[in-house]
Amino acid sequence: MNAFSTPILAVMTGRAVRFRFADEHGADEHSAIAKQPVEGPVRVGFLGIEGDEQADRKHHGGPDKAIHHYAFDHYPTWAADLGDHPLLSAPGGFGENISTLGLTEDNVLLGDRFRLGSALIEVSHGRQPCWKLGHRFDHAPLAARIVKNRRSGWYYRVIEEGAVQVGDALELVERGHAEWPVSRLFHVLIGGGHKADPSVLPDLAAMPVLAQAWRKRAEDLAA
Repeated sequence: MNAFSTPILAVMTGRAVRFRFADEHGADEHSAIAKQPVEGPVRVGFLGIEGDEQADRKHHGGPDKAIHHYAFDHYPTWAADLGDHPLLSAPGGFGENISTLGLTEDNVLLGDRFRLGSALIEVSHGRQPCWKLGHRFDHAPLAARIVKNRRSGWYYRVIEEGAVQVGDALELVERGHAEWPVSRLFHVLIGGGHKADPSVLPDLAAMPVLAQAWRKRAEDLAA
């Protein structure tokens, strides 16, 4: 995969709006999960793609979560699992900012660097699913199913700002940690895989390329 390059199928951003559902405490909830396609070039900054918002800044956004990537490769499998859901007819169902074919959690590594148009981005960690995905798809167990099947998606931090548009290349320029594909990283830190091999946790807690929140999680699990 050293020369991997794939066209970007969709670039998507979202504004924080009030959703019809309430959160687990019964309060009205805002979210920017409903991303919409962007036409033409758009700026990629250190905090993400211009025009993208996060309603919950405690759990979303920030330098380690600047851009969310979800593999369009998974959509047919989800359609087989969930049925003919309208959110699976085009990219954006999982709140992703960019969509491609050919990259999944199994072949993307922690620390991989890509050219996203003219920007340079780096894989920082997997995406931990939250209850909002279950509401969005009207399927409450969805987050738990993602934890089990590891079809999580992943986040990038931005190393060099630039611009991107649909049809630009997402080009791998530097490989990350060969022993840490996103699927394994997600399984160890989110799916309970650390119980079978707790010895990896101190290394993860000390790994600078791993998002700070997940380094802290590794540290807590090791304690």
